[in-house]
Amino acid sequence: MSRAPLPFTEIPWRPPEQALSAMDSAPWAAFLDSGGPDTDDRARWSFLCLSPAETLDWHAGSLRRNGISIQGDVWTHLRDMAAASTRCPEAEDIIPFTGGVIGMMSYEAGMALEKVPSRHVSSAPRLVAASFEDVLAFDRHEERCWWISRRGHPTPELTSPTICPAPSLRFRPEQPRDIWMDAVRSIIAFIRAGDIFQANLTMRWVAECADGFDELAAYRTLRQTSPAPFGAYLKTPDFSLLSASVERFISLSRGGLIETRPIKGTISLGHTPEETARNSRTLAADEKERAENLMITDLMRNDIGRVSQIGSVRVPQLSKVEQFPHVLHLVSVVQAQLRHELDAIDLLQATLPPGSVTGAPKKRAMEIIDLLEASARGAYCGSLFRIGKDGAMDSSVIIRSMARSGDTLSVGAGGGITVLSDPMREYEEMLLKVSPILKAFEA
Repeated sequence: MSRAPLPFTEIPWRPPEQALSAMDSAPWAAFLDSGGPDTDDRARWSFLCLSPAETLDWHAGSLRRNGISIQGDVWTHLRDMAAASTRCPEAEDIIPFTGGVIGMMSYEAGMALEKVPSRHVSSAPRLVAASFEDVLAFDRHEERCWWISRRGHPTPELTSPTICPAPSLRFRPEQPRDIWMDAVRSIIAFIRAGDIFQANLTMRWVAECADGFDELAAYRTLRQTSPAPFGAYLKTPDFSLLSASVERFISLSRGGLIETRPIKGTISLGHTPEETARNSRTLAADEKERAENLMITDLMRNDIGRVSQIGSVRVPQLSKVEQFPHVLHLVSVVQAQLRHELDAIDLLQATLPPGSVTGAPKKRAMEIIDLLEASARGAYCGSLFRIGKDGAMDSSVIIRSMARSGDTLSVGAGGGITVLSDPMREYEEMLLKVSPILKAFEA
């Protein structure tokens, strides 16, 4: 008896940047774009997803599925989308994502989960998500490429990218330095009063973009100047995310292994190998930065523990210095085993918004953040996620990113404030994080 053809095919290798040519005319598309050294397992795979079978978007006052207003709980609809369609076990043995849901959950969606009201109004959606049946997968390590199409669509035409100059943008900070530094002092006062141990204080830079703004050229510029293991370009008719995130939020394996990699603690990379080594030693010994990382690691242990098997939570890496483009960070790793009766949606609900961009205790830190920050965070400090047909998930913290709503682009940056924080040093660290993006688009 002849066997039906498999719904995936290996095709000749082409570099992932060629995927961008297929996104130009697509109203909905997602490019999960791993950058940096391809020897790093986190930067090995890239995925292009086109022509979603279903879409879901949630603004503060409305929920739409496939463009039609609907009732009900957003998480129920998201779980239903993630469960739809069939698996492809043959491809799953080779490729970590063969189709499923890709989406963005905003910081305000996380606030809703924690029942923290906000005094700000966000122009960004609380959630956008799409279910993809067609995936082009790139293995950067082995230089192999596959096309998976459950609907029998032909492989998309990919062409070499047209070299376009970076669009000029005039970003303006939403707060002057002195006002932001006063907010740092306010957080320190809250810490000394016993309200919190730490809070992540951020702000945004905003630029106007005309109707003819070349979003594709902007993303190409971002990925060239800030290659990152969790880079992404998520495109919808009303909202786009251009991300160069360096931080994994939560991953979930097919077998239920949870992993998060909280980043806290930052120093400049250095201009020479010797300077980089010296900065690495300085960061590793910095009492304030280590305390910041330890508190967030403990917060993530607590969040993951809500949905994990008893006794399975562990910390195999604590406050290790890792190198990224432009900066060095302290990175910890927390792992656990998901309870058998739960899934990726339960894991997201238990952990959003990411602990590394909130503070400890989490809910009180979020209340103070909302009081002191000048605007809604929107997509920034939310999470970009993918949930596969096999139930596995990976996600990033939305940092080092540009979010577009209408004719406005915003970029956020910030840092963890502890009782040992120096306001000027915190301001300079925030600029260190955001300056590569701002400089790439200077007029």
